[in-house]
Amino acid sequence: MAIDIKVPTVGESINEVTLVKWLKSDGEWADRDEVIAELESEKATFEINAEQAGIIKQVAKEGDTLAIGDLVCSIDTEASKPATAATPEKIEKPAKPTAEPASDKPATAPAAATPDVKATPVAAAIIADKKVDSKSIKPSGSNGKIVKQDVLEALNNPGRKPGIELFSRNERPEKMSNLRKTISRRLVEAKNTTAMLTTFNEVDMSGIMEIRKKYKDKFKELHGVNLGFMSFFTKACCYALQQFPSVNAYIDGENIIYHDFCDISIAVSAPKGLVVPVIRNAESLSMAEIESAVVDLATKAKNNKLTIEEMTGGTFTITNGGIFGSMMSTPIINIPQSAILGMHNIVERPMAVNGQVVIKPMMYVALSYDHRIIDGRESVGFLVMVKQLLENPSLLLFGKDPVDALLGF
Repeated sequence: MAIDIKVPTVGESINEVTLVKWLKSDGEWADRDEVIAELESEKATFEINAEQAGIIKQVAKEGDTLAIGDLVCSIDTEASKPATAATPEKIEKPAKPTAEPASDKPATAPAAATPDVKATPVAAAIIADKKVDSKSIKPSGSNGKIVKQDVLEALNNPGRKPGIELFSRNERPEKMSNLRKTISRRLVEAKNTTAMLTTFNEVDMSGIMEIRKKYKDKFKELHGVNLGFMSFFTKACCYALQQFPSVNAYIDGENIIYHDFCDISIAVSAPKGLVVPVIRNAESLSMAEIESAVVDLATKAKNNKLTIEEMTGGTFTITNGGIFGSMMSTPIINIPQSAILGMHNIVERPMAVNGQVVIKPMMYVALSYDHRIIDGRESVGFLVMVKQLLENPSLLLFGKDPVDALLGF
């Protein structure tokens, strides 16, 4: 008996997906609930599992665009499990030989010796047959995958270091992924449908850096996560969003939808493109809870494990170009939100303090906002408040000066 494995429903607005990668080859045995393929929608990457144990009969190919309900593969459940079928652990144990395999070893031995190499089935077969060192191959496929042409180039140009293509004028068409198409569409839509403007300021990071230096070890020991910059910025933004509610709102037709909560979207660079997972009710979280949420979401993003629910919603976005060395930028609004805060690189610069030149660790910050809903006074006021909270971290305890809070000002 054969059972059909079809594309599952992954979201109300998603009609099609792309088959990114087969994790089981055609004719290979799969145990029940074992992951057999990786699919990508316009919002996230997800896996499909074998509903029953059996032999995989592939129908769709890698790169195919499939509609919801389309047939991906079938599983022959009446087939007997091959004697050679083994768990991944058993396969990987002999995968690190101390010497080069002898010529009479099976052709699959070289491929097993490099389990971390990502390659198409054809490329992997050539690597195994020709015993090519995968480190000498420059991958040109999506997500760093080695394709057939890459292996042939390495065979035709032995000794050339990967990445060095002398006098090359090659052009390679590559199909855009659903996620990249969505990013492209949303960025253009944001530029074309909002009255976007950016205001800038700079933040003296001395106070925060001193706190991190003094308490980072104790914080890590107590909470199990590092004390990063994102928790400070998230806290500061939450306080400022409550003071300037229009920055935390969005336009819906002829209405303005205000939020009494702060769902902070954190822009993360994932292998397949920019994703923006959400920290729910960030205004109610402690510094440690925010840091834990950031680590959890960033790890899922890098492993392509984010769910659609984790990337849906959000009332305000923070993006950190500073980790890539950016000094200043104008971030694009994450629609339908109305504003986004851009963090940048921390650079020591000479600053005038009480008539004296002092070297300070400074960061430029940028707030891009939709001028249809946020006026200049509110955008500048918001950014100034974020600056004040970050430069005086003690204010983050109450969102304002402790004496003012005590006296009820």
